[in-house]
Amino acid sequence: MSVTVKRRADYLPPAFTVSSVSLEFFLHPEKTRVCSSLTVSRNGNHNKPLELDGEQLTLLSVAVDGNAVEPDHCDHSSLHLSDLPDAFTLQIETEINPSENHALEGLYLSNGVYCTQCEAEGFRRITYFLDRPDVLAEYRVTVHGEKQAFPTLLSNGNPVEKGENDDGTHWVTWHDPHPKPSYLFALVAGDFDLLTDTFTTMSGKDVALELYVDKGKKGRGEFALDSLKRAMKWDEQTFGLEYDLDIYMIVAVDFFNMGAMENKGLNIFNSKFVLADNDSATDDDFFNVESVIAHEYFHNWTGNRVTCRDWFQLSLKEGLTVFRDQQFSADMTSPLSNRIKQVRVMREHQFAEDASAMSHPIRPDEVMEMNNFYTVTVYDKGAEVIRMLHTLLGQQTFRRGIDEYFRRHDGQAVTCDDFVAAMQAVTDRDLSQFSRWYSQSGTPEITVNRQYDDATGAHTITLSQRTPATADQKDKQPLLLPVAIELIDDEGNSLADDEGLIEKGMLILDAEAVTLTVTGAKGQLTPVLLGNFSAPARVHNDLCVSEQLKVVRHAKDSFNRWDAMQSLYDFCISEIEAGRTLDDSVWRGLRTVIASEANNMELLGECLVIPTVETLCQSRNEVDVQALIAARKAFCQQFAEQLEEALLSVFDANHTDSYRYVQSDINTRRCRNVILAHLARLPDHAAKARQQYNASDNMTDTLGALKAAQYTDQSNFLLMMGDFEETWHNDPLVLDKWFALHATQARSDILAQLSMLREHPQFSANNPNRVRAVIGSFAFFNNECFHARDGSGYKYVTDYLMVLDDSNPQVAARIVTPLTQWQRYADPYRSLMKAQLSRLLTKKNLSKDLFEKVSKSLAYDNASSD
Repeated sequence: MSVTVKRRADYLPPAFTVSSVSLEFFLHPEKTRVCSSLTVSRNGNHNKPLELDGEQLTLLSVAVDGNAVEPDHCDHSSLHLSDLPDAFTLQIETEINPSENHALEGLYLSNGVYCTQCEAEGFRRITYFLDRPDVLAEYRVTVHGEKQAFPTLLSNGNPVEKGENDDGTHWVTWHDPHPKPSYLFALVAGDFDLLTDTFTTMSGKDVALELYVDKGKKGRGEFALDSLKRAMKWDEQTFGLEYDLDIYMIVAVDFFNMGAMENKGLNIFNSKFVLADNDSATDDDFFNVESVIAHEYFHNWTGNRVTCRDWFQLSLKEGLTVFRDQQFSADMTSPLSNRIKQVRVMREHQFAEDASAMSHPIRPDEVMEMNNFYTVTVYDKGAEVIRMLHTLLGQQTFRRGIDEYFRRHDGQAVTCDDFVAAMQAVTDRDLSQFSRWYSQSGTPEITVNRQYDDATGAHTITLSQRTPATADQKDKQPLLLPVAIELIDDEGNSLADDEGLIEKGMLILDAEAVTLTVTGAKGQLTPVLLGNFSAPARVHNDLCVSEQLKVVRHAKDSFNRWDAMQSLYDFCISEIEAGRTLDDSVWRGLRTVIASEANNMELLGECLVIPTVETLCQSRNEVDVQALIAARKAFCQQFAEQLEEALLSVFDANHTDSYRYVQSDINTRRCRNVILAHLARLPDHAAKARQQYNASDNMTDTLGALKAAQYTDQSNFLLMMGDFEETWHNDPLVLDKWFALHATQARSDILAQLSMLREHPQFSANNPNRVRAVIGSFAFFNNECFHARDGSGYKYVTDYLMVLDDSNPQVAARIVTPLTQWQRYADPYRSLMKAQLSRLLTKKNLSKDLFEKVSKSLAYDNASSD
């Protein structure tokens, strides 16, 4: 298979620009006609032909300034025209088939709704165009559709005209006055329930808010609409950013590859991030709705008003906007629980990506398929880089930098370097070394070395940094790492270093190593690094059990206390892996922690969560997955047995009244459900899961009971799951939770179970949510069965991907990720995983999406063995 590699270094400005776009759609399931009229001008002094992108289009006609012309070249992927004037109007008429567009890119028809997804390169599936983010144009769009079947016709901007035709169709014209790239184009046509509201901006302008949901789901959209208003207000108060159109619309659809899309003024959402009420949604669902609503709204400035010059700059908008939605969520809910969620994503998924063949900087250098840019590195590590800037500059200076960024670049397509330059303009701190975060891949590792001089009583602490070689880069340079650090003596006092290198709890590690000296410590000095995860790095800090417990008792930063517990659990599981018995001091210490934090539901609930297998893999090499799973299971069993009384005391002492989505209740439910899962491992308490299920008035506790029941008798779990299915069988979003619970069951017949789930009436291979709930949940989260020693789990997923790739390569490329991360595993796992990857490469007409990931993974194997 021949695939072109695209490189950031090869960027050239477009040979032509498009200043205005007029589109007219005549919707039809198989033969939608698209008439475009483009105002085009030559960009510079050259005689190059105009080369337009296209995909799966049928060309009907082309005209230049009203005169029909024949293209020099036209096929399903491009259209070329030469001998053009310097400025002209280009008219193109194409035909597309939305009902057969199962890739869900461009314009497609699913579940009775016309919908678009144009990021990254979906617009070329609608009409021939310069489909690149640095071509910004003003859009005027008219949509024609059957009035009875599609009473709602939406596009970007403000509605300016509407009317009816004699053939039973009607039309609406939309105008977006803000120049935008084609990836932000949106169109929706369907029959929806509508929720409306208004928001008055800080300048006094009234904005109409409209939320479109499936019929009968109106009551489940109210929280999303309220979340939007909170996000709009927060963005004004925090960043001074005001909405700029007369109307803001959100449409919730069930068939959608993404979580949501920030199309200018017309956000399209996966229904799971819009629909929520007290009966059907968990606390996490409510959180995710509010977070994603905010994220897409914040893109109005960080992504839309200022957009990317090219797709290699994707973190310019995504990393920055993720940071903004994280700050918003922390203000709306809890800074601690939010930070822990973010760090879990980094440690479980981003660190794994760094260690795999798909390692890349937050600003990548090359790619085969643009859809493969949408990674945890670009999004989540990108947000961590922005967070470090915020830490280094401080809130006020960071805000001045954001203001300067918009002052310079509003209405432009720019680069990550432009963002850093705006930040540099408002600070005296030299950001040149910091900029390496944009170009250097991999996870930096900080190693702590401690020495004690008996003669002087001085503690010497050396912090060193290194970034291991990655698949894409061999040589690494020192990074600028803001390291939040606390030095704790045996009495729990926090001490300062003699050199004064630690300022306000922060040390800047910008060299290969830095050494601190501390005198006057009482007893052993315990260094605690990366408070609040101040940099996306791993820490090698050789603390014993008593020191970890000291951190839990005395650290000022609650995040550090949680992190010490995670390190302690990792140590305990390692001891069990090695065949050693845990010392009773571990259990005494943990009982003390539970007793001392019994009134702190938030911290205790987080501290009682045992690290996942995914997290544990990141601190190990040559992992025998089944041995690790067995060691973790054994630790969890001992945890429940040894701490039964302490856990039960907290569980019985804390309850919530009728369901409310408020932080205190969220913390209590979280803690009780974590404890319930521990207690359910003990025969004396197995019935508690069923009791909670029967008494539950909310989805959080219902699912908490079902998850806990997984550790009880299988028949008990299946009875509860049967009741859940009967209750929710007509609600696809809720039933996705049921699908996922079944797919993550560690059972000997899991592959047969997966096949049965795929035959379920509510399962659809064309619905990304269903596919992710079943196949995705199995591949990502059913470690015991996916990593079966005989390779059957790998083969099952590969068999499915061979079929899925033909219809939806985007989703297939995401689900293949666990197979491409074989590097940490020992044989036979790695050999079996690579065998399945090799199978995928033999597939006829393999998509670029899958080909890039699979071929890079196998090539990395060859490189690593050279």
